[in-house]
Amino acid sequence: MDVSFLGGPCPQRGVGVVAPFDFALDRELWRWVPDEVSLHLTRTPYVPVEVSLDLARLVSEHETLGDAVRALTAVAPEVVAYACTSGSFVGGIAGERAMCAAMSLAGAPPSVTTSGALLEALAELGVRRLALVTPYTVSVTRALEEYIAEGGVQVTGCAFMGLTREIWRVPYRDVVGMARQAVRPGAADALFISCTNLPTYDVIPQLEAELRIPVLSANQVTMWAALRKLGTRAVGPYQALLDESARAWPPPVPPVLPEETQEGWT
Repeated sequence: MDVSFLGGPCPQRGVGVVAPFDFALDRELWRWVPDEVSLHLTRTPYVPVEVSLDLARLVSEHETLGDAVRALTAVAPEVVAYACTSGSFVGGIAGERAMCAAMSLAGAPPSVTTSGALLEALAELGVRRLALVTPYTVSVTRALEEYIAEGGVQVTGCAFMGLTREIWRVPYRDVVGMARQAVRPGAADALFISCTNLPTYDVIPQLEAELRIPVLSANQVTMWAALRKLGTRAVGPYQALLDESARAWPPPVPPVLPEETQEGWT
């Protein structure tokens, strides 16, 4: 059969993604990506360490980043994203900038990190007061608070889960419960839900409709920043960071999805 009329696949633009070895939400990342963009993921080597500041340092070592970037250059991505919140805030703002420099030195095109993308997103929305939800222990959560304060933003409320493993298994109802604890009425300009291994895509518009403030998440800001480097937009209906019409409160309330259809919930 002659298939020459098909012409071949449509051209794709590539985003390289370096993720920690235990990252389990590949499918969630793809939900923010428009059809003309492909994600090319690689992971850092396994180390037998639970989620902690020690692990954050190990998965962000410059040698590890360099090896990952060199592996990705074979498929010629136009931008590389380091998709790990704790790994990119553990060294403070100077550490995050050094990570981007290390990726560039290893051959990366323009690069972004999750924590660097967070500060960009806060500046984009004019956020000066921020509430936090994290799945982390106290020590990792405090390090995030220090990073945000270094960026000139006040943390006005925080709720954390104290987890050290299998963060991707947290159900949406727990994320929503923690968000309600962290946000005090009138005290925050936005909410940030930390950790790229915490499922958030479907709860963002629901929480924005309830809390009447922008809700940011680690995977969301990572994809937003990476795609912005390409000159294109992330896909996220009813998400204030991605959809300017959703910044006029109260935003439209999307339909509630049944639990079994929510992505990233295992």
